[in-house]
Amino acid sequence: MAIERVLSGMRPTGNLHLGHYNGVLKNWIKLQHEHECLFFVADWHALTTHYDTPEIIEESVWEMVIDWLAAGVDPANATIFIQSRVPEHAELHTLLSMITPLSWLERVPTYKDQQEKLSSKDLSTYGFLGYPLLQSADILVYRATQVPVGEDQIPHIEFTREIARRFNHIYGKEKGFEEKAEAAIKKLGSKRGALYEEMRTAYQRSGDEEALDSARAMIEEQQGMSMGDKERLLGYLEGGGKMILLEPEYKLTPASKMPGLDGQKMSKSYNNTISLRENSDSVTKKINTLPTDPARGRRTDPGDPAKCPVWQLHEIYSDQSTQDWVQSGCKSASIGCIECKGPVIEGVLKELKPIQERAAQYAEDPTLVKNIVAEGCEKARKLARETMRDVRDAMGLNYS
Repeated sequence: MAIERVLSGMRPTGNLHLGHYNGVLKNWIKLQHEHECLFFVADWHALTTHYDTPEIIEESVWEMVIDWLAAGVDPANATIFIQSRVPEHAELHTLLSMITPLSWLERVPTYKDQQEKLSSKDLSTYGFLGYPLLQSADILVYRATQVPVGEDQIPHIEFTREIARRFNHIYGKEKGFEEKAEAAIKKLGSKRGALYEEMRTAYQRSGDEEALDSARAMIEEQQGMSMGDKERLLGYLEGGGKMILLEPEYKLTPASKMPGLDGQKMSKSYNNTISLRENSDSVTKKINTLPTDPARGRRTDPGDPAKCPVWQLHEIYSDQSTQDWVQSGCKSASIGCIECKGPVIEGVLKELKPIQERAAQYAEDPTLVKNIVAEGCEKARKLARETMRDVRDAMGLNYS
């Protein structure tokens, strides 16, 4: 089977909070032990909406990397790098822009959504319109097979797949492609070659996805076959040419259960966050001033945990016996709201303590952090250069 390569990035636009930790970082920490992973600081993406406040990005880049490392992203198991330090992202973005229909960019759902949400900013820029294509270049330049995303980002991965397909269709027609593909089929041997032809026909005539998957798996399993022949067989299978850019799959990220301090999604824009390096006094104060069930105007009034933002935090940070205590105590008014918040404060501080201890160690050694990123950038560039060599060859740009 092909190597599973996971790619994901995060924009450096401010302090990371518990929403990021529960929604993204915990998933990254799990994935780094299962697949080859590349995690990048998306500083160019941050400029699409923060082009007029670059100082926010500059301040956030290194702090965000420290937060990743403190949370448990391990440079021994994942490649950590900065987008702008790998100029191949920009090169591929430019080359892909030559073949991308304008209408494809305008129909990306988040384009109009973000313009409405950020109406205070002038987002009628080429950079903002083109950011889904830059995102596609980020993915395609590493031939990533999986991209962890939330449901709202699925259209971006579909867009990336369409771009890869279009590029392969236009530039994957190497001279004598069909003859070379037929020669590669013979290298499979008579039995496997006949099976390949059967599955190719099933897919091309009736769209049999199972036949497509089986044929792909058979090709990947071939020992001693050159990468060029494998790519020709894969391209011929789908009726196109040589596969230069790989179509990625999306990997749905488990939704973060972490609510903000007002019960909404935790987000900087709602001003309802607890940051990963927030001190204990601030955390305690924020949770103690959380709104509770409006029915509990007085200590003696019974309440309903389902109507209280604090309950959502208990569901994350409290064990079953504590949750039972909250349900019973709130409904019978045998416990007060401040008392109810105690275990949540304890749970949040317990989760943050090891993260903050590790963050302090990294913050005291900025050279170590910069070395980790420099090494990650070099690894990432090596992979990106391989893709760009093939892209330039296909586009006739490797002049001798």
